[in-house]
Amino acid sequence: MNAPAQHPPAVRTTCPYCGVGCGVLAKPDSHGGAVIAGDPEHPANFGRLCSKGSALGETLGPETRLLHPMVQSGGALVRTSWDHALDRVANGFARTAREHGPDSVAFYLSGQLLSEDYYVANKLMKGFIGTANVDTNSRLCMASSVAGHRRAFGADTVPGCYADLDRADLIVLVGSNAAWCHPVLYQRMMANKRERGAKLIVIDPRRTATAEEADLFLAVAPGMDTALFCGLLVHLSETQAFDFAYIDVHTTGFAEALTRAQDIAPDVKKTATLTGLATADVARFFEMFTSTPKVVTCYSQGVNQSAQGTDKVTSIINCHLATGRIGRAGMGPFSLTGQPNAMGGREVGGLANQLAAHMTFGHESVDRVGRFWNAKAMARREGLKAVDMFDAISRGEIKALWVMATNPAVSLPRAGHVRAALEKLDLLVISDNVAGNDTVRANAHVLLPAAAWGEKDGTVTNSERRISRQRAFLPLPGEAKPDWWIVTQVARRMGFAEAFAYQSAADVFREHAALSAFENHGTRAFDIGGLASLSDDEFDGLKPVQWPARTATPHEDSRFFAEGGFFTPDGKARMIAPEMPRPHAALSPEFPFRLNTGRIRDQWHTMTRTGLSPKLGGHLPEPFVEVHPDDAMQAGLVAGGFARVTSPYGSCVLKVIISEGQRCGSLFAPIHWSGETASSARIGELVTPATDPYSGQPEAKATPATIEPVAFKYRGFALSRGRLSLPEPTWWARAAVARGQGLLLASNDTPEAWRAISASMFAGTEIAEFVDAIGDIYRMAAFADGRLVGCLFVGPSGNAPQWDVVKSLFEAEAVGETQRRGMLSGKSTDGIADPGPVVCACFGVGLNTICNALADGTAANVESIGKALRAGTNCGSCLPELKKLVSQRSVDHVRAAQAV
Repeated sequence: MNAPAQHPPAVRTTCPYCGVGCGVLAKPDSHGGAVIAGDPEHPANFGRLCSKGSALGETLGPETRLLHPMVQSGGALVRTSWDHALDRVANGFARTAREHGPDSVAFYLSGQLLSEDYYVANKLMKGFIGTANVDTNSRLCMASSVAGHRRAFGADTVPGCYADLDRADLIVLVGSNAAWCHPVLYQRMMANKRERGAKLIVIDPRRTATAEEADLFLAVAPGMDTALFCGLLVHLSETQAFDFAYIDVHTTGFAEALTRAQDIAPDVKKTATLTGLATADVARFFEMFTSTPKVVTCYSQGVNQSAQGTDKVTSIINCHLATGRIGRAGMGPFSLTGQPNAMGGREVGGLANQLAAHMTFGHESVDRVGRFWNAKAMARREGLKAVDMFDAISRGEIKALWVMATNPAVSLPRAGHVRAALEKLDLLVISDNVAGNDTVRANAHVLLPAAAWGEKDGTVTNSERRISRQRAFLPLPGEAKPDWWIVTQVARRMGFAEAFAYQSAADVFREHAALSAFENHGTRAFDIGGLASLSDDEFDGLKPVQWPARTATPHEDSRFFAEGGFFTPDGKARMIAPEMPRPHAALSPEFPFRLNTGRIRDQWHTMTRTGLSPKLGGHLPEPFVEVHPDDAMQAGLVAGGFARVTSPYGSCVLKVIISEGQRCGSLFAPIHWSGETASSARIGELVTPATDPYSGQPEAKATPATIEPVAFKYRGFALSRGRLSLPEPTWWARAAVARGQGLLLASNDTPEAWRAISASMFAGTEIAEFVDAIGDIYRMAAFADGRLVGCLFVGPSGNAPQWDVVKSLFEAEAVGETQRRGMLSGKSTDGIADPGPVVCACFGVGLNTICNALADGTAANVESIGKALRAGTNCGSCLPELKKLVSQRSVDHVRAAQAV
């Protein structure tokens, strides 16, 4: 009798998406994938995952992977050996540094890297090559928080922890669409609101899903966060709400900060004028903050991604310092980090203006790190931050660049300029796990296959300073290697073998931990010396732990600064007088709008991972621009149509969404689409390169822009088992579908022209067609062995074909004759209901399914929708949409009754 198959146990690891740092249970499925669930024992999420985390199992396939080292030869990338590729990298960097000086080389890193990867790369550049030209895509998301923390606290230290979100009586969200971008934390806030009666204030120029549950929503004018919190500081003074005992003992600069606040926003009325808010709403915010001791103010990209981001952070921190509401349960300023290891990258010196272990470029710190590393070529000054780094590449000053785990040709401001700069490099090295992205296609000379999530082994640090393990549960595919190993091998070939003798991620972690405690004596906040002596087995079993984890007391304080103890020379916090809020780049008749960029619910960064998930691709599959109804009317835009958005730096063509939540005079477009996933949607090409003078973080929220309608006569879609390419100048957007690829398209080519195109697209298959010459409709389905392997549907834009039912047939093993006819007729087919666009990505529940349940009485409210369909019962990020549907249903019932 055969023994039952033995399945490997679930592996505890950490989600690779946002800075919440959720614990994941990954159970390999013996087919190269894994079953994914939340880890109920992880203190960041207690088992809950968002839609992206829940869909991780759909992103583990080998289809897009870079599996072997490749080098450019004869204008093409060809496979090579690891030895040859590593020699070329090491010799190229050594030669460039020798001939042009160490500042002629640079690394551009990523918050997707593990701390061990980050540490080794930082050590090689800053300690042994001798330049601090090491920066990271975290510069684009949290550098202003770092600068604000360092100015105020003397160190990049987040004072609080997630438990404060459970215990606060007032939560203020500033520039944060947490319902979509940090949904696990947002649901934690909602639980506090539901169970303890906590109040929620949302401050954002745009009314997002997060605002749907707000007790007060403040649609602040773009860039005016500093004015709002300066007005709050003045109000706290006038109502005698300051904690003078705390101010006197634990802060300096109070008088100057208050005086500047009075200059900027001397009263409620002036604050309202500056911020574009109603005076009554401003007064209510001030009163709620003043009268509620337990306040947590969470801020995210809307604050950070600004040319005045550091001052915005400062103005928030000032209000907490002035009231002593910091470091205590349920109180404090809290930065919601964008990437899974943005915090860990900061800890190991991944930013150009930091050394490892949160040390700076002061003489004492440079000497200390140099002695610890036994480094003879320590960098002694800050390097170039991201935007400046790529400008230096464009000028020819940086000649060799190594990009790790990021896609700057899409994500950086003025992305077209970045792409052109990359093509000027003498040596462009990319280590990544994807075979192709926009950066790879910008003249890469060496490609190095890196381990991906599920194969990596090391640590990450989340937004509350909690270090968690990412553990491997899949074998390394092809010849892929961990990033720390790749950098170590290059360092050895450059002559630094003794300093880079690591044999495992654990070796790197122990050195990193030991450096954090080296000559520390409590003078530096970041100290994990208590973890420096972990054995390999102890490292493997390391449970999530917050820092500090000092040698003497490895698991002490989870909060900082309740009793002062700041990391400044005198131990006091600095209350900084912010600069007067500066006007953004001036608008003009040519560029009369402000372009605001950001994220959507079910996608991540440039979609190299989430773009592989059919579940995630169903919610908002097309790149879009969101416009206020009044602006849409004036510009001649229609919902579901197309528009060209243009700035001084570039243009994109995007689908139009008209929304009352969008601020009049502003446009919103998401950042995720690239040249790999859409024809004209690389939104970074439009973004201004203006940066914050203190943090170097780019302004991604207020680029001057214009918008105009674009007309396409025809729209449609194509589905295929393999990758399809469409003729120019077709507008297209690529989305993952089960067992293949989908393209949504728009064109001025006639259906007859598409009929000719389809013949070449699906040559060698059995073709079934439907042609309506009068109606300008063409539908084609390609079959092989009775299985639907591709299709192309094109029709007039006013009656664009929908693909939801056809996608269902595409997933089937075989399609019967009746279903073939029904599909080509454009009608729903036997046994296949049309679910409509996805609303709940976690469980794949469509709009039509939900509306039908409401219509037939299966569900009457959000709770019953959850019971009947499961929608909204996992991460909760679709709950705002569900509530809107229920509300609209109620309104329709009332109108129907009134009509009777």
